[in-house]
Amino acid sequence: MKTLRNHTVVYDDECPLCDLYTGIFVKTKMLDENGRVPFSKMPAEVYKKVDHQRACNEIALINKDTGTVLYGVDSLLVIIGNRYSFVKYLFSLTLSKWLIRKFYSFISYNRKVIVPGKIFEAGNSCTPDYHITYRWAYIVFAWLFTSVILTGYANLVTSFPAGNFGREFLICGGQIAFQSITVFFLRRERLLHYIGNLMTISLGGSMLLLPALIIAHFGLVQYELFYLFWFMSVVGLMFIEHLRRVKHLGIHWSASLSWVAYRFIVLIIIFWLI
Repeated sequence: MKTLRNHTVVYDDECPLCDLYTGIFVKTKMLDENGRVPFSKMPAEVYKKVDHQRACNEIALINKDTGTVLYGVDSLLVIIGNRYSFVKYLFSLTLSKWLIRKFYSFISYNRKVIVPGKIFEAGNSCTPDYHITYRWAYIVFAWLFTSVILTGYANLVTSFPAGNFGREFLICGGQIAFQSITVFFLRRERLLHYIGNLMTISLGGSMLLLPALIIAHFGLVQYELFYLFWFMSVVGLMFIEHLRRVKHLGIHWSASLSWVAYRFIVLIIIFWLI
């Protein structure tokens, strides 16, 4: 196994995702034991070489021998490409290189709403720039994915009116609008941060519904009550996570009450229209 020696990655130690994948680099010996340092605890010799704002957006890789610094996808290419040569081939293709860069930016600029750290934008933290295009791209992606999953799941609980994509898409969009109004009056400067977190909760809930959809697809369980209980359990977990994220953002807990209230309003409307 080839180890990339005399290189140091500066990672966001407030980002669980960053901590995870850079830790994997070290554990799998893609980097040596001293191959990563946290952003908040950069040694002086590292601090003076790094463009701090760029390092918040794109992970920095320092070559200790030459003093050169690479950022983002270019740094990952050096680390991973040192072990797997096919990665270099992928980057030689214009389309794949463009797609990888876009995907990296999509995750990097949204990482604080995907998996938030312990403190919201703490001092000296590695906080990415506020990129409204990538934030809305993430919101729309989560919106569409959630709508698709809920469309499939709604048909497992026959006590409720049969679902369709249009209805679930409108319900998800209504949630965004309803909660936006609430948070606008509670803490408007964090509105889009909140909506990003809100859609992560919806995305996570949808993923938790996937196993039940797989079970239903293979006909392993055919009791409606099983799928209703599964759905309610997921909603309970989503509510707990909503409370946690609202507290993290410094938004009043009443935002979680409006999150629940919206669901009751939707249920009343659905049954009224039967």
